[in-house]
Amino acid sequence: MTKLPKPIQKIIGQLRKFPGVGSKTAERYAFELLEWDPSIIEQLSSSLRNLQKEVQPCSTCNCLKTEDECEFCSEGKRETDTLCLVSSPKDIYPIEEMRSFKGLYHVLEALFSPLDGNNIEKIDLSKIKKRIELHQIKDVILALDSTLEGDATALYLKEEMKAWNVSISRLAFGIPLGSSFEYVDPGTLARAFLG
Repeated sequence: MTKLPKPIQKIIGQLRKFPGVGSKTAERYAFELLEWDPSIIEQLSSSLRNLQKEVQPCSTCNCLKTEDECEFCSEGKRETDTLCLVSSPKDIYPIEEMRSFKGLYHVLEALFSPLDGNNIEKIDLSKIKKRIELHQIKDVILALDSTLEGDATALYLKEEMKAWNVSISRLAFGIPLGSSFEYVDPGTLARAFLG
């Protein structure tokens, strides 16, 4: 069998790094790219080149922001008595899609996962405590994936926050065990928040 040209092999190798993209899918994408107009390829490569420069974590809440102010922690746009803790910036968007949570967000730097080298020390509680005190937050929602790491982190956070004079709750109903937020529909997520 004749080998694919090296540039196509290289693109296939890079595309396979995406979650859920196997060899055949990557090969199909690579051949599709050969059919694209060069101007579209240039736009794609420019977008990829600038992505990490144009989108940065907010220094306050760790949510994603562009050069403008962070829409998730800017004054006057959010209710400041509730703080929702999530494990990844991508978890915020399904929550926002349901349009019923109006509070503040905070993205944890890591979940407790000793196998991955993420120990408790990687979770910066001082930043969270400072925001709770600054905004006089009454309720903290632990919106963490229902996984071993999410459960361990939630348990740790609940214990640490007991003395902070806040009500602590965790998403409970509707989210299947072992699932990730990116696969949960807004209706299920809304029911979980109500629970």
